[in-house]
This record gives sequence, C-alpha cells and structure tokens, in this order.
Amino acid sequence: MVKKIEVLGLGAGDLEQLPVGIYKKLLRSNHIYLRTKEHPVVSELEKEGMNYTSFDSVYEKHDQFEAVYQEIASTLIEKTQTEDVIYAVPGHPLVAEQTVQLLLEKGPKEGIEIIIGGGQSFIDAIFTALKIDPVEGFQLLDGTSLHSNQLNLNQHIMISQVYDQFVASEVKLTLMEKLPDDYGVTIVTGAGSKEEVIEKVPLFELDRNVSLNNLTSVYVPPVKDEQIMWKNFSKLREIIAELRGPNGCPWDKEQTHESLKKYLIEETYEVIDAINSEDIDHLIEELGDVLLQVLLHAQIGEDDGYFSIEDVIEGLSAKMVRRHPHVFGNVQAENAEQVVQNWEEIKKQEKGDEPSSLLEGVSLSLPNLLRAYELQKKAAKVGFDWKEITPALEKVKEELNEFIEELDGTEDSFVRARQEFGDLLFAFVNVARFLKIHPEEALFETNEKFTRRFRYVEESVKESGRTFEAHTLEELDKYWDEAKIKGL
Repeated sequence: MVKKIEVLGLGAGDLEQLPVGIYKKLLRSNHIYLRTKEHPVVSELEKEGMNYTSFDSVYEKHDQFEAVYQEIASTLIEKTQTEDVIYAVPGHPLVAEQTVQLLLEKGPKEGIEIIIGGGQSFIDAIFTALKIDPVEGFQLLDGTSLHSNQLNLNQHIMISQVYDQFVASEVKLTLMEKLPDDYGVTIVTGAGSKEEVIEKVPLFELDRNVSLNNLTSVYVPPVKDEQIMWKNFSKLREIIAELRGPNGCPWDKEQTHESLKKYLIEETYEVIDAINSEDIDHLIEELGDVLLQVLLHAQIGEDDGYFSIEDVIEGLSAKMVRRHPHVFGNVQAENAEQVVQNWEEIKKQEKGDEPSSLLEGVSLSLPNLLRAYELQKKAAKVGFDWKEITPALEKVKEELNEFIEELDGTEDSFVRARQEFGDLLFAFVNVARFLKIHPEEALFETNEKFTRRFRYVEESVKESGRTFEAHTLEELDKYWDEAKIKGL
C-alpha cells in the first residue's frame, strides 16, 4: 500500500472563501494535522466538529524556524507508518510553506506520495486589499530568512511570515540597509478575511505593532526616489552607462582603457593614504573612486562589444571559489600559509604550460621599488635566497661602499654610480623583505612624514616674516627638529 500525505490549503481568509471540496474533506476526515491553528477557518471548522492536532507547540521548542519546519516534516513522515496523513496549512500549500517543500523533498525518498490540495493564496488577497496589479512586477520574500541582497527596490515587495515583533524587527533592520528609516511600508494582517487590518507605518515603527500574527505580511512599495536607489549596484551601473551614452559627458565618452590607466594608479594610492590616515569617511570615498575606474573600464568593454561587468564579476566569483577549496570544497587549510600554498598550486594548474621564467609573472608596469620586491619573492620561493638577514645586511654595506667608490669625479663615474645606486636600492629591498617590511609602504610613510615636517618648516618661515633665502640651513634645521619633537 502506498503511503501518502495530502496537503490542503486553508486559504487566506474566511470559511466562505474555502473551496467546497477542501471544506468537505476537512470535516469528513478523522484527523487533521495543522501547522498552526491560528487561522480564521480553523476556529469556524472547530465549531463544526473538525478533529485536529496543531504543531504550534513546536515553535516554542526551537530558536530557529528551520528547526521547527524540519521537526514538523519529520513527524508527518513518521505518522505515515500507521495512517494516511492529511496536513493543512494557511493559504496555498505551495506558497511560502517551507514544511511543504521539505515534504516534497523527503517524502518520495521514503516512498511517500505527496498530494497537493487547493486553497486560495494570501498573495491574491493582499493584491486585492492593496489594489496592486502584479503585472508591474513583484517579489515574494520570507520574513524569517530575509537578506538585503534579495531586495529589488524597483518592484512591489511582499514579505510574508512576519509572525511577531522579533521577526518584524529583523525585517526592519534588513530593509533599513537599503531604505531610509521613515520609508512608508504597509502592514497587512488577515488579508481577505473579516479580520483584515491594513496599516501604513514608517519603517522604523514596523516592529512596534502589537497586532502581528501568523497572518501578517509587510508590503514595501517600489522606490521612486532616485537618491534612495543610489545604494544599489544596478543603479550605479546605469549612471556610468548614461555618462558614456549618446547624451552623456564628453570627457567620459572620450576615455579609453589606455587613457584611464593613470587614474587607476592615482586612485589606488589615494586608498592607501586613507588607510594610513585611518580616516573611514575618506576610505569610503576613495574606494568608490577605485570602483568607478573598474566600472568605466567595464562600460568601455561593453561599448566595444568585448565584455561587460557581469563577465568581470563571473570571472572573479569563479576564481574565488576555485582558489578557496578549503572554504567551498573539502581541502583542509590550518593557517594562512597553507592557504597561500594552495592558492599558488591551483594558480599553477590553471595557467597550464610552465612559464619560460619564474619571474614572468612580475609586471613591468609595477613601480620599480615594488617590482624589485616581487622579483626577490619569486626567486626566494625556489631557494635563491639567504637563510638569514646577516648576509643581506653585509650586501647593503658592500653596495654602499661600491657606490661611494664610483663618486670619483671621472667622466664616466656618473654612469657607474647610477648602476651601483640601483644595486644599493635592490639590496635594501632585500633587507626589507627579510624584516617583512613592505618597501613601497615604508617609503610612502616616509614621504608623508617628510611632507608634514616640511610644511611645518614652511609655516615657521612664514611666521618669522622672512623668506626661505633669508634663513640659514641651521635655522631651517631647527624648525625641522621642532617638527620632530612635536611628533610630526
């Protein structure tokens, strides 16, 4: 005999809206299992003699809704060992009913037939109550597992299962990630029933409503305010496309990958400056400027018919998943060092053929101080490196002496000195690498320090009422020492 579970929908409103067939089946059945008895139809059928067991008590046992749904589904499957099960849920069984989805997933594996009965969906009742045409586009989301990245603010948004103030609070906080605190939303309870309540509230008051229950949904109207949409990536992309469009900005329309190179470099250093100054607002602004460069390059690629920002995102997503098998796969990585090893090994496999040189991956476009650092790192990976810092320091002394020796004033001394100066810098970079000092960052910090102190010298000269030329070097050095004492 085939075991079966028949799932019936109680509809969204009163008994009058319940299909006759469902009504008769509920009354004629010996026993009904209810996800919840908190529904207008249940109280009326109870008076007519419907015999039932509800799972309301299961909600009190668990902190997470997922655990509640899992237990209900497991219990119903277990009951099929001794009886044919009739399970009734609010609305329509296939609309916002996680327990039904679990039964559809697990039932066939256990040899259980899952039969879906009718029942009016609460969506129809909400559209009727709010007088909204769904053809305009809408989203139906679960309030118990809502994430801001799900929200499409251009459409009507229906958030179901806002059972209580806790869920309402979570929904409110999620919506506030993209909407202003006073954005108008509508609380709809018991749509289509005699107990229907519709209340418009500002978003910040969403969880202050005391009438929330299992028949409550929240409606978020489409956003018409352009500025609210500025938080959305899709809106930013539209803006960039318009800047590059026929009626856009002359400067933006003229840009090419080549012309934008210098701006990407400049903006990257501005980000580093913001990080060093620990200025969060400045960092937000500068990261936006870097993102602007990425989007401009992507828009140029799309305009030329070669690639779009989706291709960039897809490539990056795929790379992150491939190169993090310890997160997205079964590979183990105990520490950051193992992560780097895995990354390099996967990278080598992806690149295919062996490069003609280990140094091939170091770009010529890097600043030369940074390029020296990367070249040395590459060579060190195959053992071409000192085992301790002492020989590296001795190499610096050796190169310094050779540089000094070349300053002999002869005709070709400048050429030789320049070569030795490069060797000296390269040797210093090696020492920095041993000490885990990034040479580019260290020099950047020194440049900033020099700038602060020299500006102090400039201010001191200005306050003295004399020009720079009127000061001796000793006097200027005194200002400089004052700047050092002040911690500049």
